[in-house]
Amino acid sequence: MSGDHSHNDSQIDSGSRHNDSHKHKDKYKDKEHKHKDHKKDKEREKSKYSNSEHRDSSDKKHRDKDKERLKLKDGSSDKQKDKHKEKKKEERSFDGKPKKEKENGFESPFIKSEPDNDFYHSLKHEKSLKRERNDDDAEFKPKKIKTENDRSEKKAKKRKQEEEDIKPKKKIKDKKGEVATDGKKKAKKEPEEKWKWWEEERYTDGVKWKFLEHKGPVFAPPYDPLPSNVKFYYDGKHMKLSSTAEEVATFFAKMLDHEYTTKEVFRKNFYKDWRKEMTSEEKSKITDLNKCDFSEMSEYFKAQSEARKAMTKEDKQKIKEENERILQEYGFCIMDNHKERIANFRIEPPGLFRGRGDHPKMGMLKRRIRSEDIIVNCSKDSKHPKPPPGTKWKEVRHDNKVTWLVSWTENIQGSIKYIMLNPSSRIKGEKDWQKYETARRLKKCVERIRAQYRDDWKSKEMRIRQRAVALYFIDKLALRAGNEKEEGETADTVGCCSLRVEHLTLHQEMGGQEYVVEFDFLGKDSIRYYNKVPVEKRVFKNLQLFMEDKEPEDDLFDRLNTSILNKHLQELMDGLTAKVFRTYNASITLQQQLNEITNSEDNVPAKILSYNRANRAVAILCNHQRAPPKTFEKSMQNLQTKIDAKKEQLADAKRELKSAKADAKVRRDEKSKKAVESKKKAVQRIEEQLMKLEVQATDREENKQIALGTSKLNYLDPRISIAWCKKFGIQIEKIYNKTQREKFAWAIDMAGKDFQF
Repeated sequence: MSGDHSHNDSQIDSGSRHNDSHKHKDKYKDKEHKHKDHKKDKEREKSKYSNSEHRDSSDKKHRDKDKERLKLKDGSSDKQKDKHKEKKKEERSFDGKPKKEKENGFESPFIKSEPDNDFYHSLKHEKSLKRERNDDDAEFKPKKIKTENDRSEKKAKKRKQEEEDIKPKKKIKDKKGEVATDGKKKAKKEPEEKWKWWEEERYTDGVKWKFLEHKGPVFAPPYDPLPSNVKFYYDGKHMKLSSTAEEVATFFAKMLDHEYTTKEVFRKNFYKDWRKEMTSEEKSKITDLNKCDFSEMSEYFKAQSEARKAMTKEDKQKIKEENERILQEYGFCIMDNHKERIANFRIEPPGLFRGRGDHPKMGMLKRRIRSEDIIVNCSKDSKHPKPPPGTKWKEVRHDNKVTWLVSWTENIQGSIKYIMLNPSSRIKGEKDWQKYETARRLKKCVERIRAQYRDDWKSKEMRIRQRAVALYFIDKLALRAGNEKEEGETADTVGCCSLRVEHLTLHQEMGGQEYVVEFDFLGKDSIRYYNKVPVEKRVFKNLQLFMEDKEPEDDLFDRLNTSILNKHLQELMDGLTAKVFRTYNASITLQQQLNEITNSEDNVPAKILSYNRANRAVAILCNHQRAPPKTFEKSMQNLQTKIDAKKEQLADAKRELKSAKADAKVRRDEKSKKAVESKKKAVQRIEEQLMKLEVQATDREENKQIALGTSKLNYLDPRISIAWCKKFGIQIEKIYNKTQREKFAWAIDMAGKDFQF
């Protein structure tokens, strides 16, 4: 049996000093008493897991005994606690063996006896026995005595742990949807490795996929009629419109404050299409658009817009959740065992066509697309999309050599619209990669092609001369080839092959330069192309020849069209088209500009300005223009105000620095020196901030009529930009946003800092 208590000598009071025989007698009494307690504890231990009530009562008894044991004879337990901390004593059993600290998770029952005088006698006797025995005490390290708080806290913690072990663990979702147990936050999951499709083998023979499954498109919601208090007036009198006529009227009302509704072409086209939706009675009454009053409708839609902005967080969250549900259901497809994002799964609602520039069809009615207009494309072995109840698709196809999922023909220009995969998908990324690789192949043979078309300028055949001059313009000016179209079908837009005599003016000398050609025509999307370009003498002479004896409306290249040109380009290089020249010239221009104007010593804002200037050179080459934003002047004023305030701040900082320097010169102590250094750093920091604002202002001013986004996303090999970022330590996020980084994931993975186009 082990008498395993260790205490300081100072804890043994004067009442414990007795004769040796009395001590031995007390010792054996104490041993017998402890033996009984030990049996009791063993019984408690056996019933430990029988039920939780027994365990709780057992713990209570243990705590009560601990309290009693730790109280001194005079009742001052606090003093006893302090004394425990003063000195540590080795714990050993009477037989010289180390004390057993715990059994089955419980403390040894030998420390549970009552702390009476006999207890202290036994301790004194144990000490004397240790002195008499010549044991190797060095083997045993002194152990810290547990205080009442230590024991009770440890037991409470142990009991709580045991209770939690018995309870079934509940799964809890945290904010990010990660499952945790017992309310403890689960460690953040490592992001799954993205599918690197560019490292896999590609299909051949024009096959784009082998399995395709999707849910089809999301149609625009049906028309919701206006409330009865929102009225339409004709010639000052209220007039109730039929549902179809009212819907078209709302399209015009929503645009009432826009400049489009002031344009004659827009108003004329709208009125013509609106009348087609009217009843015969409405047609007879509404004969003049100028007498129509849409103001109440317009105010209603403005109020609706304001109400949406003033929505509570809860309402906005509900809408967000519903949109997310629709996205998860319709916004993804399964293509060859991979889940791919769909770009535009919602079909555009009906409305009025706007077009770009001065489009001759602006204001025409874009009709509602229904399931009967839709062609669905999916694999035969997939679960086919279901049309809305009571309707059917126009057609279901299984063409794995095309990349679209859904198609329909719009009514304005008769063009085919598609639902395609997201730009970050394998199919889109692969197409981009191949496009830029084709442009890089052109780089290897472009000089040979240029030499050939220069020779062709002198050809005896007029068709070869025209083809060579057109190819020169496509190469030098990045002009589009131009597509043939039926008269009146679309706007009067032209490309290189469809240029007319009226689109060019030849100047033998202009602005100190010889052989200048002045271009002025509407290009794609009715964007005006205006440029004055000096050309080589042979080109100038050929143009004079092509324009001889022709009227202004006659074709400049009357023996050339896009089909003839593209056939010739295919002979020059496999996969070569006019667009490849455009992509090549855009990318090579960016590469050359970045190499020339980037200064490695510049700070980050200055380097980004250099990048934007290089990008701007490409946008000018490709004629990517835009109208200055409506808020441009206001935003520039705000920016200028910030610059002025920063200049004042810099002037104040410089004055403070000057004052600190003068003070340091007089005092010559460490504190004044530190003050000077602090002021210097403040001046440098403000100078950097000012420079950043000024760079921003320059950038914004230079870009006000140039659209940088089009070339960056469609004509510039992204590997050029990514390599530039890696080389000069610029974060890719500064050049490409999240969507663009997803689109160009292949390029980010491929391009090293030494990549050159």
